[in-house]
Parts: sequence; C-alpha cells; structure tokens
Amino acid sequence: MTDIFSERLRALREGMGISQAKIAKLVGTTQASINRYENRVGLPPHATLLWYADYFDVSLDYIYGRTDKPEGKLYDYQPKIIDDSEEMQKFIEMCFDPKSPMNDRLKQTLLEMVKGENV
Repeated sequence: MTDIFSERLRALREGMGISQAKIAKLVGTTQASINRYENRVGLPPHATLLWYADYFDVSLDYIYGRTDKPEGKLYDYQPKIIDDSEEMQKFIEMCFDPKSPMNDRLKQTLLEMVKGENV
C-alpha cells in the first residue's frame, strides 16, 4: 500500500472534520479498521473504497494517487457536438419560450456556442 493512499483517506476525513469513529459508523466498520487504513496497516474492502469515493465526491483515481484532481482523470472529458446537428437545433428551439423578449437572442447565442463561434 502506498503512503498517498492512506494519506488521502485521512485527509478526506479530516478535511470534513469527521472522527475515525464517526466514519467507521457511517461505513459500517470499526474505528480500529479506519485507523489501520489510514496508517498503512490494512487495505479497506472494495465496498468501503466505493463508499469513500461517493461520500467525499472524489474519484478512486484520486484516492489511489493516480491523479491529484479529486474529480478524477476523465472528469474533463467533453464530447464534441456535431456543428450542424439537426437534433440539437430542434432541442434548442423547444427550450425557449417564443413569447420571451430574449428568446431570439438567447437562441442565437446558444446556436453560436454549439457551432464553436463564441467559444
């Protein structure tokens, strides 16, 4: 087990001001188990690691030290939108109330953003 793994578990808990005993109760384990995980003596089970990731809203990549970004490696992934997607234009059309005085301006701005003209 790496130092970073144990350090991250401890930092997540301490960053929220939560005691080992409280984490143990939330996870459904013992305070001694949490202490072992944080002191590189034992490895938490898979379910406990998933709980940490969900509870603290971080990725497992972050917990394991594979990235320094808590949100993980793929968090910044943004699929490319096809510029002239007819479906996207239909979606944008139905999102705006035609009676709104800002409708045309908002719609045009969004269409330009989708096409990459305003990015």
